[in-house]
Amino acid sequence: MHNFDYARADSPGQAVSTHGNNRQAAYLAGGTTLLDLVKIDIMRPDQVVDINRLDLNEIETLGDGRTRIGALVTNTALARHDRIRSDYAVLSEALLSGATTQLRNKATTAGNVMQRVRCPYFRDGVSNCNKREPGSGCAAIGGHNRSVHAVLGTSEHCIATHPSDMCVAMAAIGATITVEGPEGRREIDFLDFHLLPKDTPEREHALQPGELITHVTLEAPLENSRSHYLKLRDRASYQFALASSGVIVRLDGDTIVEARVALGGVGTKPWRAFDAEAALKGQKATEATFQKAAETAFKNATPYAHNAFKIPLGQQAIVRNLTTLTA
Repeated sequence: MHNFDYARADSPGQAVSTHGNNRQAAYLAGGTTLLDLVKIDIMRPDQVVDINRLDLNEIETLGDGRTRIGALVTNTALARHDRIRSDYAVLSEALLSGATTQLRNKATTAGNVMQRVRCPYFRDGVSNCNKREPGSGCAAIGGHNRSVHAVLGTSEHCIATHPSDMCVAMAAIGATITVEGPEGRREIDFLDFHLLPKDTPEREHALQPGELITHVTLEAPLENSRSHYLKLRDRASYQFALASSGVIVRLDGDTIVEARVALGGVGTKPWRAFDAEAALKGQKATEATFQKAAETAFKNATPYAHNAFKIPLGQQAIVRNLTTLTA
């Protein structure tokens, strides 16, 4: 049994001051990742700061059309919120495609952003894993690397996929993450929050020690657009994506005026496919256009022994989603 101190915070400032710069401390909200990893001895916090009393569970429409989501808003509340369902359908669909109802009832917005990888070599506690033990190697590269391993954004040090469905939708929408820490408050662009593994896979996000996510603010919905989240997996019930796409598209007749494409299950972070978006803009909404854009999205993909199928599957996720949205 690994002992730890427990504290309950009543304000973000108190939470941050209690946590301090202690790299071994952890914030506790829904606990669906933290408690899971503590039980298998992958995370060993010496202090747990409970933030469930903080007033961070509101969803607000701002004057400029953006939507601000409190860090403690549950996945269920966010998915079922009227504004999210009407103006950000891709986000509602992504949330409802992930996990069980019980988990969605506990999991929070900030916790979902902070999800850790599902790579079995990371979670078994004994295999070589640069993310868990920097410099030890990556057992996944030469091991079984089919379902939760990436073909985009990988490095010689790590090939684990980011597991979140919600984050794929947010990458497509565009968002800002507000954090509060020992040095004050700051905002981080959502696309800059999750880090590529490169040669430091142990650094998964842009938070500094002690910083706490307080809000995620979505960009204003794209006017006259439609959106959809498509998740492809081994079975439809509660599986992580083999490949997924969050797509937002705006049409003028049969011409694509603007498109946003994000991918899940194939990247080491929620993956915004800017090259695919550029290939779609101004083009006719045809299968040939969709296929060309999908191929562009994966032009720099690196397949491994067991996951090369993710390249055509990821392309299908884009083509099928666009076909549905433009029908």
